[in-house]
Formats: sequence, structure tokens, C-alpha cells
Amino acid sequence: MAVVVTRTLSSLGQPVGLAVPPAAVVRSEAMSADTEAKLLRAKNRLYVLCQLVGWGGLMGMQLFYQNVEGTHGRSRDAAITVMIMLMGLLLTHYVRPLIKRWGWMELGWAALLPRVAGISVAMSVGWSVVGFGYVYGVLLEPWTSKYSPVFAIGVATFNGVFVFLGWFCVYYIYHAFERLRRMQLEQLRLAASVKEAELRALKSQVNPHFLFNSLNSLRALIDEDAPKARESVTRLANMLRYSLQSGQQETVPLEEEIRIVEDYLALELIRHESRLRVRWAVSDDARARPVPPMLLQTLVENAVKYGISTRREGGEVAITAGLEADNLHIAVTNPGEVATPASAAAARAGSSTGVGLRNASERLKLLFGDRAGLTLAAEPAGCVTAHVLIPAKPVK
Repeated sequence: MAVVVTRTLSSLGQPVGLAVPPAAVVRSEAMSADTEAKLLRAKNRLYVLCQLVGWGGLMGMQLFYQNVEGTHGRSRDAAITVMIMLMGLLLTHYVRPLIKRWGWMELGWAALLPRVAGISVAMSVGWSVVGFGYVYGVLLEPWTSKYSPVFAIGVATFNGVFVFLGWFCVYYIYHAFERLRRMQLEQLRLAASVKEAELRALKSQVNPHFLFNSLNSLRALIDEDAPKARESVTRLANMLRYSLQSGQQETVPLEEEIRIVEDYLALELIRHESRLRVRWAVSDDARARPVPPMLLQTLVENAVKYGISTRREGGEVAITAGLEADNLHIAVTNPGEVATPASAAAARAGSSTGVGLRNASERLKLLFGDRAGLTLAAEPAGCVTAHVLIPAKPVK
């Protein structure tokens, strides 16, 4: 339910405390420090699983064919098959450090293919020679094949080349996708860095704009009323402290923005007296929602500067905030008309549709995406309303 309060000079005359405590600032989430280590462990587990499944499957097919053929000495042949497959597994496992040391992972396909073909032949020759040599040279198993040993070694080497080529294809295709994933992550990190730099640049424009206007209001009061000047210094100190605390954050609760706007309006009420009237209508469920720092202050400052200061009779600034379909809607209304700046220089100087509102709109887009927005409307009659729509969650 909305809480509606009408405030004038007397209701905002009491000084308030620090606008934002350090613990109240909403901090953005960051990736945990051990994420890369977890990804590396997952990658190593996937490699081990692929090795076991690949060579285990090849060994299973060999044992199946031996069983179908019904060869004599099945236990002996099975043991030899297991030994040969383990040799292949070890060959592929220990060739990985060599590939990394030689820098093959960074080569293009044209330079990589002949190297892979050459090392596949070398590995297959070694695999066949060591396998046949151990079985028939060390174990002294009898040669029972109708083909000559040279022919048998040649056929085994030829088949081994395709086995190792297949292994290298799977290995490099996986790493090609892994490299693509890393490139995408780097692009996302770069985009995040650009977004952060844009936000800092926008904040560096907003904060001085707010500071200079506040100092101008205080300067006119020093010689006229010393007690009120001291009170104004206290309020200005609150505002500056809030600016320093929130300047490094992406969002702050709306409640804290309301408190800093009360400080700002207290300074303006001292200067404008009864010419400035303020009406608040803020729902309780909207107060905890995140908003960009200095957003509400920028809207209210714009309303006072162009809706109240330029009118002899002054007027009322209405500030409303509430939730609509889980989106935060803020409206600041002041007397006046929506007008385009007379020139580019006038816009750069800070007209009501110039730097302050433009920066506020850009910050909303950067933080909350395209669904967020800030628009000016000539409503109700004779007034200007700045509408702000903020989605439920910021952009990650």
C-alpha cells in the first residue's frame, strides 16, 4: 500500500543521519576464485573417461572377435590383447606433453595435419614393433600365422595409423571447441569490462554535476543564516559521503536514494522556502528494490531546477514509486513543459533533457538491459513527468 506524505520546509527542516550505511550498498556478484580450478578438474576427468571408454571399447571388440574365432589359448591371447591396448593407451597419454611442448595446439590445420600424420605413423610403428617383439622375441611364442612376420607387422602398423589418427582427430576437435569456448569467455569478459568502464565514465559525469549545484545552493546561505548554513553543511556532508560510498557500486536500495533526496530537498527548501512543495507516494515493497546510485536525486534535481526555480510562484514536485508486474516504476512530476534544448551547447550545459537525464537513461540500459528505460511525458496538463521503469533483476 502506498504511503503518501506532503512535505514542505518545516517537515524537512530536521537534519538526518548518514544517508547510506556501508552494509546497505548492494554489491554485484562475482565469479568465485576457484572456478578455473574446478573447470580444469572437470576437463581432466573427461579426458580420463574418454581414454578408458575409447581404448576399453577397442579392447572389448578385439576380445569379442577372438572369442568368435575360437582360437586356441584364449587366456594367453586375451592377455596379449590387453597388453597391446594398454601400450596404445600409454602412447597416447604420454604424447600429450610433447604436443604441448612443441606448440602444436596453436597451429592451424594446414601446418598441423602433416605433423599429426607423421607422429601417427611413428607411434604405430613403435606400437607394432614393441608388441610383436615382446610377444615373439621375449616370450618366444610360436609363430602360427600363415602370413610372414613382415607382412603381419605391416598390416598391424597400417591399422595402427588409423587408430592414432582417429585419436588425434577426437583430441584436436575437442580442443578446437575448447579454444572457441575460451574465446567466447574472453569476449564476454571484454564486454563486461567495457560495460564497467562506461558506467564509471557516466558516474564521473553525474557526481560533479550534483556537487556543483549543491555548493551553489549553500553559497547563497552562508551570509544570510549561519545556523541554517551549518545544518546545510551537515546535509551536504551526508550527500557527499553517500556519493563516495555508492560511487563504486552498481545499485543501491531505493530507500537510500529517498534519504539522500530528502537531504537535497532540505537544501533546496531553505533556498526556495514556500515556493517548493514536495509530495511523496512510495509503496513499502518498492523501498528495497535496487536502483542506480544518484538516479532519483538526478530526477528530483532536474525537476526543481527546471520546474520550480524558473517559476516565480514555484510549484509542487511529486515523487511516486511502486511495483507494477514485479517491475519498479518511479515517477517524478513537476510544473513545466517538455522542450528540446535550443542548441547542442545548451544540452551539454545540462538542460533538462541533456547530460543528467541522458546519463541516467544510459546507466539504466547498461545495468538492467533494454527493458529498463527513462522517458519524459507532458502529463498531467501543464506538468512534466519523468517515468522510470526498472526490471526485477539487473543484467549479469
